[in-house]
Amino acid sequence: MSINRREFVILSCAAAAGCSALEGNQAVKLQPAAIDAGPVTDYSAEGVYDRFRKEGFFIIRRGNDLFALSSVCTHRHCKVKAEPDHSFYCRCHGSAFDPIGKVVDGPATRPLPTLPTSVDSNGHLIVLGLAVA
Repeated sequence: MSINRREFVILSCAAAAGCSALEGNQAVKLQPAAIDAGPVTDYSAEGVYDRFRKEGFFIIRRGNDLFALSSVCTHRHCKVKAEPDHSFYCRCHGSAFDPIGKVVDGPATRPLPTLPTSVDSNGHLIVLGLAVA
């Protein structure tokens, strides 16, 4: 997916509107962050790259498609784990997601979101994620 600067700014603003998560018993404010995931060539092999799991996303290569998928469970905001079959599992409450993020077992009811990406002039993959404010 490639987006222009205007679309990136619009998506950033939309993501910022009312974003928050719970950490322990405290609400944590999140803000949009453009994360440089490195050269696109680092993701030439098909599979799930979990290098940015703690930052909130996986990089996934499926054929010619390269995209970012949230690593945050849509049920209670725990980090999901990539499984060997390229599906995703949340250890907190047992939600499971298929390789494209669709819920296959609850309690989650919403799929893992795909995050906006673009490639900069240096050939780096830029992912719009959320960071603690």
